[in-house]
Amino acid sequence: MLPEELVSLMEFIRLFDSYMRGLTTKNDYIELMRSVGDIAMGFLNYCKEIHGDTSAQVTLLDINPKMLDVGRERFNKTPYNQTSQIQFEIGNAENLSTISSNSFDVYTIAFGIRNCTHIDRVLSEAYRVLRPGGRFMCLEFGKVQNPIISSIYNLYSFQIIPVLGQVIAADRDSYQYLVESIQRFPSQDKFTEMIKDTGFTVIDKGWEDLTFGISAIHSGFKL
Repeated sequence: MLPEELVSLMEFIRLFDSYMRGLTTKNDYIELMRSVGDIAMGFLNYCKEIHGDTSAQVTLLDINPKMLDVGRERFNKTPYNQTSQIQFEIGNAENLSTISSNSFDVYTIAFGIRNCTHIDRVLSEAYRVLRPGGRFMCLEFGKVQNPIISSIYNLYSFQIIPVLGQVIAADRDSYQYLVESIQRFPSQDKFTEMIKDTGFTVIDKGWEDLTFGISAIHSGFKL
C-alpha cells in the first residue's frame, strides 16, 4: 500500500464514521474491493459502540479469493468471528448476481473501481443492491488541479513509484500499471457525473478532495 493510500483510507474511515451518524440500527453494509476489512470493522464497531447494535451485518466481497482470506484472518481475531455479522463472498463488482436488489444500506469501494473494466456497470450494480435511502461511498485516486503540485505529483508517479516497486517488491510492472490506471481514471467531476447518471443523488459537488486531490471521496444517495 502506498503512503497516500494509507492516509486516504484513514481519512475515509473518519468521514465514513461521520456519515453513519444518520443511520439507525439493523443496517446492512457491503464493502467491495478492500476485503482486508478496514472500513467494515469500523462500521461494526460504530454500530456496537454508538447504537448498542450487534445485529448489523457486513458482507465483504472480492473477486480475488486470496484477498478474502486476508479479511478472514483479520476478523478471526475479533469478537465478530464466526458470527452472523460478517460474511465473505467471492464476486464481481460488475455483476453482483448473487445479491438481491434493495439489500444493503451502505456500499463502499476503496481503491478498486478504477481497476474494473466497466465502471458504469459497477455503479449500476451498486445502485441496484442498495435500498432506497442507501448510501454509496467510493474512495479513489483523483486528479490534482494545482498545476505546480500536479507536476510534482506526476514526476513522483512516473519516475519514483515504478522504481520503488522494483526495489521493494521486485515488481516494476505492477507499480507502472498502478500509475497508468490512476492516470486513466476519470477526473472528480467526470466521475461524479457518472454517479449521477446512474441515478444517485449527490450533495453539493459530490466529492471531497484529499491531499490536494491525489485521492477523493465520492458519495451518493439512492432516493
